[in-house]
Amino acid sequence: MTDLSRYRNIGIFAHVDAGKTTTTERILKLTGKIHKTGEVHDGESTTDFMEQEAERGITIQSAATTCFWDDHQFNIIDTPGHVDFTIEVYRSLKVLDGGVGVFCASGGVEPQSETNWRYANESAVARVIFINKMDRIGADFYRVVKQIEDVLAATPLVMVLPIGAEDQLKGIVDLITRKAWVWDDSGLPENYTLEDVPADMVDDVEEWREKLIETAVEQDDDLMEKYLEGEEPSEEDLKRCIRKGTIALDFFPTYTGSAFKNKGVQPMLNAVVDYLPCPTDVPPQPEVNEEGEETGEFAIVDPTLPVRSLAFKIMDDRFGALTFVRIYSGTVNKGDTLINTFTGKKERIGRMVMMHADKAEEISSCQAGDIVAFVGLKNVQTGHTLADEKNPATLEPMVFPDPVISIAISPNDKGGSEKMGLALSKMVQEDPSFYVNTDEESGETILRGMGELHLDIKIDILKRTHGVDVTVGKPQVAYRETITQKIEDSYTHKKQSGGSGQFGKIDYIIEPGEPNSGFEFESKVTGGNVPREFWPAVQKGFGSMMDKGVLAEYPLLDVKFTLMDGAFHAVDSSAVAFEIAAKGAYRQSISKAGPQLIEPIMKVDVFTPEDHVGDVIGDLNRRRAMIQGQEAGPTGVRIKADAPLSEMFGYIGDLRTMTSGRGQFSMEFSHYNPCPKNVAEEVIKEAQERKANK
Repeated sequence: MTDLSRYRNIGIFAHVDAGKTTTTERILKLTGKIHKTGEVHDGESTTDFMEQEAERGITIQSAATTCFWDDHQFNIIDTPGHVDFTIEVYRSLKVLDGGVGVFCASGGVEPQSETNWRYANESAVARVIFINKMDRIGADFYRVVKQIEDVLAATPLVMVLPIGAEDQLKGIVDLITRKAWVWDDSGLPENYTLEDVPADMVDDVEEWREKLIETAVEQDDDLMEKYLEGEEPSEEDLKRCIRKGTIALDFFPTYTGSAFKNKGVQPMLNAVVDYLPCPTDVPPQPEVNEEGEETGEFAIVDPTLPVRSLAFKIMDDRFGALTFVRIYSGTVNKGDTLINTFTGKKERIGRMVMMHADKAEEISSCQAGDIVAFVGLKNVQTGHTLADEKNPATLEPMVFPDPVISIAISPNDKGGSEKMGLALSKMVQEDPSFYVNTDEESGETILRGMGELHLDIKIDILKRTHGVDVTVGKPQVAYRETITQKIEDSYTHKKQSGGSGQFGKIDYIIEPGEPNSGFEFESKVTGGNVPREFWPAVQKGFGSMMDKGVLAEYPLLDVKFTLMDGAFHAVDSSAVAFEIAAKGAYRQSISKAGPQLIEPIMKVDVFTPEDHVGDVIGDLNRRRAMIQGQEAGPTGVRIKADAPLSEMFGYIGDLRTMTSGRGQFSMEFSHYNPCPKNVAEEVIKEAQERKANK
């Protein structure tokens, strides 16, 4: 039986370009998993194994790998930093117990760091912090520590201090042991010596060590009392308190170094062992019923209990269809049959592998606490639970955001349609934030995703990985419609044509719903004028029409429909008659309820050098953005704004031109807002032209 206390399921996450993947490479090298270190800037890193990742130097999909350090098994997931792929971070955090948040010592807390930090807080994942790139120009450890406090409202527990910075970075001082780790100039991680604290750092080390002890002993009243009386806690007691506080998310042990220069990575790995939780240290996963409500039962991390496992990623590669799963309880052996509680279908586990990035190692069994990949499962998707067939239960599923941007594509040659269909169905399985549908009237294939880069990469994968050449239309914004007025109305559906007829009369109120409520239905019928068994038919009829608004046929959001009264016929009334009546009511009343076009508003975070701030703000104003604030940093200014997605296409090119290539930005969906009249008129006109051309 594996000792679960020696497992660490961790993710590495950060803003784009903070050095996550380089840090992962160093960890793999130090733990003996790889013998030659691959560099991101050479396109040779182990976990960035997609062609698109190697070329662009960014991580697109999370990669899972297993390695060992100090007798402990690390299951590591390297996640993307780019905002269009936060879905990968979100679903990885869902199955991890701990994480390493990587920050750039010169860039500090950047926009995507905030998003990932928020996700990690929501998932209650314990973290250690690694302030990377201390060898970079402008690196300032203390400034980043302050930013973590101010911007993330987190408590960094400083565990080490850097010796030097930029090209003078020599190593770090461990505050607990008061020992300096000093690396030589060979660039090899193992070439370090433990020395006394440099004379000019003694006062700083004592000051920060005192802060460290004061924060840590708050976890133990007895130790705190002794400390206040002048007795210093032992190293063992101190570590125990730090572990307790880290798992409780009270603070985050903070390390520093340069992964690229191989300085400071080992102490951070030791921290993963010492302070991050093992699978039994975190609260067990709740089980849910068919409606998604918690049942009060939990998947306890225990290899002897019935199997509970969550599929968190699907990937198709040369090993076949891989389904990555986190085993929460029980043991799975090769040849076992599990049940997918979402589909009700049984799945036989023929092969299972432990992944090392893009290499696979066959295993014959896995157990609670493991992250493994099952090979060749047919009907499993992200978020599905695979459980013991004799004792099934469902784990809390994952919730994914709706896409905000779409493009139309068509294959360049006639034979490409089938090939494209197969490729897209594989890609949809792999990425739950990527949607594909066919426009029934035009026959076009529509791709929908989280941003321009997201769809750009998908087209690239279609062309290269699947060999499908396509023509791409211009990006379309996911507009929505809503209503602004309350309407009371009545509708009667009546059909007599020999034999039994159809009859259903409804009196109803249609009114604007709460923001983000979608569609709400309520019945206030008393006295049986519309029998209770027909209420669901009215709800179904009205709800089925919400997909097409009356202005430009965009889906309708935030509408409440209340059934007040009506009438029925003892012979001619049926569920179908009332469903048709509700559809007629929609067509009759929505256009009277002040329909309005609404557009997706994005939360935009722009970084610009100080001398270009005026140009950038002027340009954002032209794009109808509302500036929410700006803050100056050592290397430039960050501007936060809310901007309509329709105005942000191609923004990166314009930003680079304005800032001589030094500007950066990220954006994510925030909310829907009413369109200005001129924009709405243009969108409606385009929709009418499209309809006329069909």
